Amino acid sequence: MAQAWKCAGLRWSERGPELMWDGGRRSPLSWGKRVAFGVVEGGVRECAGARGHPCPVRAQVPGRSTGGRCEECARLDRAHSVAADGIADDPRPYRVYLAWFGPGMVKVGITAVERGSARLLEQGAVCFSWLGAGPLMAARRTEELLRAALRVPDRISYAEKRAVRAELPVEPQERVAEISELHAQAVELAAWPESLRREPFLPVDHVRAFGLDGTPAPLGQVSELVPGGMLNAELLAAAGPDLHLGTPAGAVVLDTRLMRGWRLVPVEGSPEVALPVKEFTRSSLQDGLF
Repeated sequence: MAQAWKCAGLRWSERGPELMWDGGRRSPLSWGKRVAFGVVEGGVRECAGARGHPCPVRAQVPGRSTGGRCEECARLDRAHSVAADGIADDPRPYRVYLAWFGPGMVKVGITAVERGSARLLEQGAVCFSWLGAGPLMAARRTEELLRAALRVPDRISYAEKRAVRAELPVEPQERVAEISELHAQAVELAAWPESLRREPFLPVDHVRAFGLDGTPAPLGQVSELVPGGMLNAELLAAAGPDLHLGTPAGAVVLDTRLMRGWRLVPVEGSPEVALPVKEFTRSSLQDGLF
């Protein structure tokens, strides 16, 4: 039997998306490459642990959990995150950004300056622009300011992002129009923190980086991995944690967060998806958006 590798999810770098494996092994992904794996027969999905440490009890987690952690590890992971204000004394400089995922879908967020645009790639931002830079708490206050004054949310679900990705405007100017307008309004707000340096509007478009230009609309998404299941498909595009895969029946989306904690083995043969797939319908897309 082929050696099994425990998946640690997907990461983005300047080189593009990479599947990660326990032990530090990486599998770079590129358009047209085969994504082919089988889930170990009789296997279970183990908790991904917290902050780089394995789960002490190797707890099992549900197949449909996108977090991939048990309750205790999820609590520990969030307690030490910037998103939960768990490290308010972080001395690193931070940036505030405006990200656009589709028509009517803009969010504000923050990321450490040293991370560059990795956070935006990880979130599947179709385009974005920096808004300002400064200390962590000043960045956090600016995020709150935009939520209160301009009603810009700081979170958008992946289901919502996925639902609009197949209907993106063709022209780049149309994709950046909403964040251009919000950027102009934001930098004029009277309550802008003094310690946060305003940054000019310089939009970055990720359509080509994600491979979304001309990619066919997906017909459905893999809902979970199961023991004994397998997938063999062509990589068409990737956005955030989502892989857009070409199969004989049409394109499907695989949220790689569902892969974390499973032991996977390589497979060969004809293209196939032997995993549960939830088909997209017009009503399900509307439910996701509204």
